Amino acid sequence: MLEEELEYNDSWIVQFNYSLQENLSKEERRRGWKIYCHCAYGKFRCGNCSKDWPSARVTLLFHYRLRSEAARGTVIMRPFRQACRGCSGNFQLPGFSMEEVEKVLLKLIGKIKKNCYGEEEEDNSDSCSPEKVRTKPHESSLCEACSQGICCVED
Repeated sequence: MLEEELEYNDSWIVQFNYSLQENLSKEERRRGWKIYCHCAYGKFRCGNCSKDWPSARVTLLFHYRLRSEAARGTVIMRPFRQACRGCSGNFQLPGFSMEEVEKVLLKLIGKIKKNCYGEEEEDNSDSCSPEKVRTKPHESSLCEACSQGICCVED
């Protein structure tokens, strides 16, 4: 989807890194890395008690860069985890619907087009404000992103 939507001849790869941090070093910035943080709708299942729960506040962190001389782009993604309220077990990784994955990728592609190819960004809406109606408060004590100070919730 990345290569198809970007309409450029560069090759892009997506990798996962579960220890990715919000900040970039001076060296990483010099090498062209950029950051994008997005808040998505996901679902979790506890590995201990098998309880399921949805969350409209799943923080996704992306580092990306284009190496134009090599015609290669790299996206590194970290989905932040949440813990079960019922058993206070370990943090669990989120799952996403195909529709949500496409929505997140389109937002990321918009950032890549703007920051790597100089295109105008089509949608200027806040990435951490999903259209979903939130009926339950976000529980910061169960959120890995909150524990690292980068959750997309505005208090």
